[in-house]
Amino acid sequence: MVSTLALIIVTVLYFFPTDDNNNQIAQKVEYVSVDNTPIYLMNPDNYVVRTSIATKEKEPLALVKEMIDALTIGNEKQDYIPKHFSSVIPENTKLLDVSLEDGLLKIDFSKEFLNTTKEMEEIMIEAIVYTLTEINGIDKIMIFVEGTKLEVLPQSNIKLPNTLDRSYGINKVYDITSLKDLTKTTIYYIGEFNDLIYYVPVTKIENDNGNNKIEIIIDELKSSPIYETNLMSYLASSVKLESYEELENQVILSFNNEIFDDFKEQNILEEVKYSISLSIEDTLNVEEVIFKVDNKVIETFKTKEN
Repeated sequence: MVSTLALIIVTVLYFFPTDDNNNQIAQKVEYVSVDNTPIYLMNPDNYVVRTSIATKEKEPLALVKEMIDALTIGNEKQDYIPKHFSSVIPENTKLLDVSLEDGLLKIDFSKEFLNTTKEMEEIMIEAIVYTLTEINGIDKIMIFVEGTKLEVLPQSNIKLPNTLDRSYGINKVYDITSLKDLTKTTIYYIGEFNDLIYYVPVTKIENDNGNNKIEIIIDELKSSPIYETNLMSYLASSVKLESYEELENQVILSFNNEIFDDFKEQNILEEVKYSISLSIEDTLNVEEVIFKVDNKVIETFKTKEN
């Protein structure tokens, strides 16, 4: 009984500490605000896809470092990566230096950055560019390795532009007959894993046929079947784009009421809004997409907050 009583007393002291202990514990508690930040990772089909992870940093350069950690295989942030996706930067790669000025981000990696395969080189570049340009204030990127600017991918001999931005493209598909008058249109399809919805951007590179890029995006998203069977879109084939207007920093789209997921509530499916808006924002470099039906504004959609 004595032993039992002693055990009870110890248990009470452990779970119900004194005021002094409570004060000490309270002083050590740190409340951290967490955001969901877009990140581009590789899925099992070797597509670079858009999903999100929890992040705590707010300041751009600190957030850059946090996202590079998440993109690096075997780094501390790996526990935050959703299952089904893979990081792309080689293990043991270190971030040597990072700077940001006038929207241009310069990042310098250790030599391990180049320890990748021919097939993975461009996937890695696309994931880095698309992830880091999601951060407000970052428009273009220069990549260095041990202080030397990366101008050519060593395994594939792909030449990189002087600065990298989203016009570089992602998951590129070529439909060309010549190298003249090329146009790029990036279209965000949908991927699913269990209950997780994510987005798969595909940059179509083709010869300019005079078609407007907005029309190309809507036509592609409502096509059935899509040219790749593992890419989906929730935009119904009955949806009609009745008119559109391109302004300096926004695009206004007017649809028939077939775009509604719920006619009574006049709701547009979240996945439809994201697919259309992400595609238009990437392709036309605008910040805002406005959805209208019967001349009534249904929603103003922005994927980035100022």
